[in-house]
Amino acid sequence: MVKGVLVWFVLINIIAYVVMSEDKNKARARRDRVPEKTLFLLAFMGGALGILIAMYRKRHKTRHTSFRIGIPLLLLLNILLYGYFLR
Repeated sequence: MVKGVLVWFVLINIIAYVVMSEDKNKARARRDRVPEKTLFLLAFMGGALGILIAMYRKRHKTRHTSFRIGIPLLLLLNILLYGYFLR
C-alpha cells in the first residue's frame, strides 16, 4: 500500500502542477480557463503541493485569498492523510 500511495502522490502532484501551469498559459492567451473548483479538487485529492508550487513559480492565483489560504490548508490536510497512510 505504501508504494501505491507514493505513486499517487507523485502522479497527482505532477497533474496538478501541469493543470495549474496550463491555466496560466490560457489566462495569458485569453482562452477558456480551468475552473477554480477543478484546481481545488486536484488539491483536495492530494495535489496541493503541485498547485502551491505552480502558484508561486508561475505567479498564478497568488492574489486570490481563497488560494493563498485554501491551498496551504489543503496541503496540511494532504500531509496529515499521507502521513496516516504511510505509517
